[in-house]
Amino acid sequence: MNAQLSEEEITYKIIGCAMKVHNTLGNGFQEVIYQRCLAIELNKSGLKYAREVEQNIYYDGFDVGTRRADFVVEDGLIVELKAVINLEDVHLAQAKNYLVAYNFKTGLRINFGSVSLQYKKVFRNQKKV
Repeated sequence: MNAQLSEEEITYKIIGCAMKVHNTLGNGFQEVIYQRCLAIELNKSGLKYAREVEQNIYYDGFDVGTRRADFVVEDGLIVELKAVINLEDVHLAQAKNYLVAYNFKTGLRINFGSVSLQYKKVFRNQKKV
């Protein structure tokens, strides 16, 4: 649907949707409430997305469990939500780990829990193993 949109344009639209949710609700709700509201805004924006996408996690070739991404947008960008007072390094490290597990190169970590919306674009480290 939006194959012609660049990653920057997609990111911009997602952040705009998140800002609308945060401006409407403010902070203080549980993460799942923000997730549901963001889904409504993503629908309105015309972006293609999937919510609660389950992915197998592998270690040394062994399936060690699963993890669900909050959103996968336009088949290539992971969006992970938080509802905490402040984003910390551990939250960003977690988002980077999800990129590796899902084999995506970029993602967004969005925090609805602070007084002002917080967001950070994250990139998968290109390590040689």
